[in-house]
Amino acid sequence: MVFSGTATRYLAERICQSLGCPLGKLEVTKFSDGEFAVYYEESIRGRDVFLVQSTFPTSDNLMELLLMIDAAKRASARTINAVIPYFGWARQDRKDKPRVSIGAKLVADLLSAVGVNRVITMDLHADQIQGFFNVPVDHLYASGVIIPYLQSLKLDDLVIASPDVGGSKRANTYAKYLGCPLVLCNKTRARANVIATMQIIGDVKDKNVVIIDDMVDTAGTITKAADIMKEAGAKTVRACATHCVMSGPASERVQQSALEEIVFTDSIPYDFSKCSKVKQLSVADMFAETIRRVVNNESISDQYIV
Repeated sequence: MVFSGTATRYLAERICQSLGCPLGKLEVTKFSDGEFAVYYEESIRGRDVFLVQSTFPTSDNLMELLLMIDAAKRASARTINAVIPYFGWARQDRKDKPRVSIGAKLVADLLSAVGVNRVITMDLHADQIQGFFNVPVDHLYASGVIIPYLQSLKLDDLVIASPDVGGSKRANTYAKYLGCPLVLCNKTRARANVIATMQIIGDVKDKNVVIIDDMVDTAGTITKAADIMKEAGAKTVRACATHCVMSGPASERVQQSALEEIVFTDSIPYDFSKCSKVKQLSVADMFAETIRRVVNNESISDQYIV
């Protein structure tokens, strides 16, 4: 049985359409003080329950997911599987300076404490976050939908780029699979969300560049990288990222940048009226197939492209 939180219902409906099953009936009651309660409108006793909810801001989405898990446990569901296309707080995966929280570990502890049996997610900001859980984590990759899209463009002189050194492993995987060169951007930050300097490592002159990243938040990094590459002689510059956070001035920055287009998955909803360059590819079929394989105790590894 598949149920959806408020924020990710659009994706849950597509997943159910792909699975050929109805979306479960779940009611979220909101109170005037901002508090809310979750109620399953049908019996889930002894059933394998899959709860679809991305935990992007606000934190109400995470709290709603926790309440859904708690209600399912108290309603005697056989297994409770959290399907989290976008796992929020993933950038807080380590102590990068003294006296800071590790938000990703806290969220993992909350999900485990409330009674989740399995987590299905996609393109975590750092792979080691899987180790924060004491339950199985099925970590999917958006390359399953992004690579076929790039191949459909049939771009000559293709170059894959990483907007920072931290994303070089992900970009290198794409470059190896597509058989094309890799370019890196070396950046320094003045503070969070503010870039001080950026340099290109590699040749982009007369090339069609595709920048690969896991998420775009304020779009400062990816638009600056695109502008610098265009100045360095790149023929075209595109960007592909898994999660469409796109907060604050992001849409305006992308619209005014040198980017031809920016391609995301639909792990987070987006208002396309804000920017004409944004395109979303659906991951509903990929999640639906993973759910089907989990229920049937089949391997999910062979559905990965890279």
